Amino acid sequence: MSDFLLKASGVKKHFPIRQGILQRITGYVRAVDGVDLNVKRGTVLGIVGESGCGKSTIGRVLCDLIPATEGTIEFDGVNIHEKDAARRKEFRRRVNFVFQDPFSSLNPRMTVAQIIGEPLLAHRLVKSSREMTIRAVYFLEKCGMFADQVYRYPHQFSGGQRQRICIARALAAESEFIVCDEAVSALDVSIQAQVINLLMDLRESNNLTYIFISHDLDVVRFISDYISVMYLGQVVESAQKDEIFNNPLHPYTKALLSAVPTFDREKRQNRILLEGDIPSPSNPPSGCRFHTRCKEAIPKCSVDEPATVEVSPGHTVQCHKCI
Repeated sequence: MSDFLLKASGVKKHFPIRQGILQRITGYVRAVDGVDLNVKRGTVLGIVGESGCGKSTIGRVLCDLIPATEGTIEFDGVNIHEKDAARRKEFRRRVNFVFQDPFSSLNPRMTVAQIIGEPLLAHRLVKSSREMTIRAVYFLEKCGMFADQVYRYPHQFSGGQRQRICIARALAAESEFIVCDEAVSALDVSIQAQVINLLMDLRESNNLTYIFISHDLDVVRFISDYISVMYLGQVVESAQKDEIFNNPLHPYTKALLSAVPTFDREKRQNRILLEGDIPSPSNPPSGCRFHTRCKEAIPKCSVDEPATVEVSPGHTVQCHKCI
């Protein structure tokens, strides 16, 4: 059994741009454009970057919610696109997704028992509605809620409670790998802490593996073991979290870390301000995609796309100046 539960190599996701009455394809939005990721069993991989960099898209592609345009994704040593119907269904049971907005991801016409029990029925893990309700209560209580709430509807809960219901639903089918896409960004700070602690406790008790997608670097630092930094559809730097925060190499990573709010006056004065807007993913710059905003750019950066190089064990970076 491999140490890596999931491996992604050269993954791309391009969305067609259609125009005119005939809806002809005039271009592509390169939301994800050649991403390599390795996720070890029982660990948390944090993915950070600006809005529009492809974080959510790569999460959906890894869960096979949307198909990849190119590349290979292996889950537990098997290519997810080469599975037959039975193994594909097993993959969907073992992999789950927690969305950013807990309200829109819950069916308002279903009770909590039906919401949590739906994957149990889909994968035939229960034989009756009574057994489904009992299992729903078990997972609801495991996520810090009460048994008598199982017959309520989503609109009767707060945002934090709805997110707990989403987590309970993800756990119900005995999933091993969960992608959390901005799972706490819509919650109050105090509720964020509760949900993050819940995720950490469940990781230990259920031996879960997470991909945690967020733009909040403090949250990512707390929950993650490894961090990958994305910019314009590509991973520009990846390493253990302490290595990323203590020894960032890519200019974009340095700029992200310098933007973290702090009471340290010296750090505030040394902030790296990026000029200009992030380029369009439908027409990315040639060479290094970050060179249009990088103060350390050299002539080579605008011509040649840098290769991803391992500068130290487990620390990879995509930058000409770091090679």
